Amino acid sequence: MNTQLQEEIALLHSHFCSGLADQSRILLIYELAEQPRNVGELAERLGMTQPVVSRHLSILRERGIVTAEREGRAVYYRISDERIIEALNLLRSIIADQLHVQAHLAEMVKS
Repeated sequence: MNTQLQEEIALLHSHFCSGLADQSRILLIYELAEQPRNVGELAERLGMTQPVVSRHLSILRERGIVTAEREGRAVYYRISDERIIEALNLLRSIIADQLHVQAHLAEMVKS
């Protein structure tokens, strides 16, 4: 196998995928896709505590998935690259298709 491909996949897994390994972080990303938000806004919108949101945002920042910008006393977070949402939407579409096929197969078995 191509060594460069192996290195890229290792980086993808260790850096990017591990950042998305928690559903709360994916929900945060979708919230930030709508508009930049601060920790308090995100906590309120998602029903999480501010420390939990801060911890998840820290992980997303370390992996370059979100960026932070200070505006006065508040720090606003935004997605670093809109293609992240495109990638997540593509994965959701694949999962939806797989679920549809599984449901169809289950119906065929019942019949």
